[in-house]
Amino acid sequence: MKNLMVTGGAGFIGSNFVRYMLGKHPEYNVLVYDKLTYAGNLDNLLEVAGDACYSFVRGDICDAAAVTEAMQAHQIDTVVNFAAETHVDRSIMDPDAFIMTDVYGTYTLLEVARRLGVERYHQISTDEVYGHIEGDHRSQETDNLAPRSPYAASKASGDLMVLAYYVTYGLPVTLTRGANNVGPYQYPEKVIPLFVTNAIDNQALPVYGDGKQRRDYQYVIDHCEGIDVVLQRGKPGEVYNVGTGSEMENLRMVEILLDELGKPASLIQHVEDRPGHDRRYCLNVDKLRALGWQPGYTHEEAIRATVRWYAANEWWWRKIKSGEFKEYYRRLYGDRKVISAT
Repeated sequence: MKNLMVTGGAGFIGSNFVRYMLGKHPEYNVLVYDKLTYAGNLDNLLEVAGDACYSFVRGDICDAAAVTEAMQAHQIDTVVNFAAETHVDRSIMDPDAFIMTDVYGTYTLLEVARRLGVERYHQISTDEVYGHIEGDHRSQETDNLAPRSPYAASKASGDLMVLAYYVTYGLPVTLTRGANNVGPYQYPEKVIPLFVTNAIDNQALPVYGDGKQRRDYQYVIDHCEGIDVVLQRGKPGEVYNVGTGSEMENLRMVEILLDELGKPASLIQHVEDRPGHDRRYCLNVDKLRALGWQPGYTHEEAIRATVRWYAANEWWWRKIKSGEFKEYYRRLYGDRKVISAT
């Protein structure tokens, strides 16, 4: 492994992974291939823009000719696919984009990787493919997939295609399913950056339903380290969960966030829940731990570190929230009914 193509590398997790890999493995060359949709942002990569081992190509993963040209020009031997439409609420409003990118785009990358004979194809997936988890069970890699949103269904479809290419064609693939990521450069449609930036401006925090949904909040660098471990020591054809292995209520996350900012709980506004909202996700991460990986951040540490980053980097998020985001926010929350917390 020497020449990596990181698709979606200008997005949140992808850009953090690019910075991590260039710092950890200076012997690697990293090509970022990104369409630069609303959540793709070259500001996320300013720190590495001058690195001789970094390069960028703007392109769509659904364009087989463009993908082939980029991979051949940069002699790519490893593909790490972060490129995806990722936000559940947007998938409810516009599922078409999710099917095109997350399903057809994954197929296109797999086909090109197969034809060019890459050493490794790695797919980034999500805990949401497992669906709502009952009781105290923690999702294992062998569990059935039960997606309940267009986003989760599109990601599950991509997962199955990746594994089929291993079985059918022998393409050396690995796959990671990550818990909720938090950290720098996350587009402010996602809950923590949305709530941090709203709170900084003393705006309401629209908490879905009773706020008792349970999530595993992992720091994005822990996720990046987990992916690296799988690339180095993971077995082709295998799936690995990446998370803390524990969970917390969303309302507790909001309380930590407000405490870090010194803002009042009166900013919390319970609103009508979204359709099909899963109540609980939690991953069993023993398989990845067995490869020598451990998360470095607890939920609370990850949330507080993320809050501090957004508080210190208004230059990054203010221009985002003043653009297309305003119309999206109006569509999603403008008519959403305010409800009682009980």
